[in-house]
Amino acid sequence: MKKKIEFASHPANLWLVRHCVRQFLQDHSFTTREVDLMVLGVDEACTNIIRHAYHLAEDQLICLSLESYQRGVRFRLRDYGEGFDGTRYVSRPLDSPRPGGLGMHLIRHAFDHVDYLLKRKGTLLVLTKFQGKSPAVAASAALVG
Repeated sequence: MKKKIEFASHPANLWLVRHCVRQFLQDHSFTTREVDLMVLGVDEACTNIIRHAYHLAEDQLICLSLESYQRGVRFRLRDYGEGFDGTRYVSRPLDSPRPGGLGMHLIRHAFDHVDYLLKRKGTLLVLTKFQGKSPAVAASAALVG
């Protein structure tokens, strides 16, 4: 199953994004916690696009595709703003008292794979979550057990 929504970069549209992601995930066997984290992760990614790629402009295009496949789900977020290389970004320490800077940590915690693909104009963010244990968790469990 695949769905796609396009919306303007206005923060008021984020409720619709959260609703669509939650509805999409209802047909999957993720735990409530996993669903909540994925909804929050996609919301945070959209907020980052609005804030950093579009510098708070409220009329720019964001495309979200929601895809199911046999092993899990994949969300693709496409923006056409200032490019972002997520591999070069380092989250602040979790014990740091200052506000902000935890969005990337949250996104990486919610999904098994987080890939940033720089495009000629903008960025494609691919968020993948496997059903059940992720391959990395399963592999480490096999090594330990």
